[in-house]
Amino acid sequence: MRSRLLDAWRRIFRAARGSRNFRLFLSGQFVSAIGTWMTFTATSWLVLTLTHSGTALGINSALAFGPVLFLGPWGGVLADRFDKRRILTITQTSAAVISLVLATIVFTDVVALWMVFALSLASGCVLSIDNPARQSFYVEMVGEEKLTNAVSLNSAAFTGARIIGPAVAGLLIATVGMAICFLLDGISYAAVVAALLAMRPAEMHPQQRSSRRSGHLIAGLRYVWSTDELRRPLLVMAVVFTFVFQWQVLVPLLATRTFGAGPGEFGILSAAAGIGSFFGAITAANRNARPTMARIGVSLAGVGIAMTLVALAPTLAVALVVMVPVGFFAMTFMITGNTMLQLESKPQARGRVMALYGAVFLGSTPIGAPLIGVLAGGLGPRVAFLGCGLLALGVGAGVLWRRTGARRSRARPVPELVPALDGPEAAPAA
Repeated sequence: MRSRLLDAWRRIFRAARGSRNFRLFLSGQFVSAIGTWMTFTATSWLVLTLTHSGTALGINSALAFGPVLFLGPWGGVLADRFDKRRILTITQTSAAVISLVLATIVFTDVVALWMVFALSLASGCVLSIDNPARQSFYVEMVGEEKLTNAVSLNSAAFTGARIIGPAVAGLLIATVGMAICFLLDGISYAAVVAALLAMRPAEMHPQQRSSRRSGHLIAGLRYVWSTDELRRPLLVMAVVFTFVFQWQVLVPLLATRTFGAGPGEFGILSAAAGIGSFFGAITAANRNARPTMARIGVSLAGVGIAMTLVALAPTLAVALVVMVPVGFFAMTFMITGNTMLQLESKPQARGRVMALYGAVFLGSTPIGAPLIGVLAGGLGPRVAFLGCGLLALGVGAGVLWRRTGARRSRARPVPELVPALDGPEAAPAA
């Protein structure tokens, strides 16, 4: 028994044990992610306090993630062309400044809704550049063989922070106010910046970079559309991320309107999904299995069933319990989709591919969040949860039904795209 536990422990932390650079990154990300979730929770509560409107929550989410939809593909071009570690150092520092400004306006009691909206928009612009570089940076730290494990561990760290961050934020909001959440988030970015600066370039796994010729954005889009292994999961994720994964809008409304709860219970309800996500990430890290469309379909079916149970939960206690499997299956879905895109893409186009992942993951929020906010505001959060759950269940069933035919039709990049992706000037990363 002890031997099995040790073997499982080694499998779970395989990427971290083999890479000092990844250990540094993982540690810094965990500290920073706690602050990020505190700000995420406190911002939702701040907007709700200022407006008492589900529509306003949706608008704020749209401003925070909307730039990813438009600027994210250009962030992918930058990630394929320049040093990702340098890009991340700049973006993480910029994000810290935004959080500290938000803390200042709340501390001084001059905060207005337009200020929150403006800072959310600024945060979205930073995220547009940060996300493609960060998503495609894992392979440079650990190599392709350990990529699934690295993505799973990072997801576990982020969702472990999701357990801590919302719960701490709820406690702080109820006791000392929202401003301290933003201040601690601004300070927490120092951990990830320090980790990036302490990395050893000689221990990186160099990846081929794209050349500096024009046309890379269009070439990347055509490459993804012409590759079945990339196009199909991206289309599925676009639907799911847009209309299903909108907890930032639904959870505060579910807590306040359905169960009559306060900020403490809201934080715990958010953390419940984080607990499930954490175990989903740990499970994926232990298995380290090759991602497939079948696994995407199964995880989506699980999300749909769990969200339906949340919609039917008679009490807050029951809702807390069934939010755990929502997080578990949602994390399984995200890790499977993320690693599938990275492993199936060409190294010099990985940044652009992951930029499209970011666009459908985060950039879809401006479309879905306001719609879900209006739906929840008009018909109630229970109906919104039920609708999202049924949609996830339907898409998952469709993926499972079509998976056999998909295996028989594996498209490859058309020849004319290869020069645009590689280019005679392309060179390995330093």
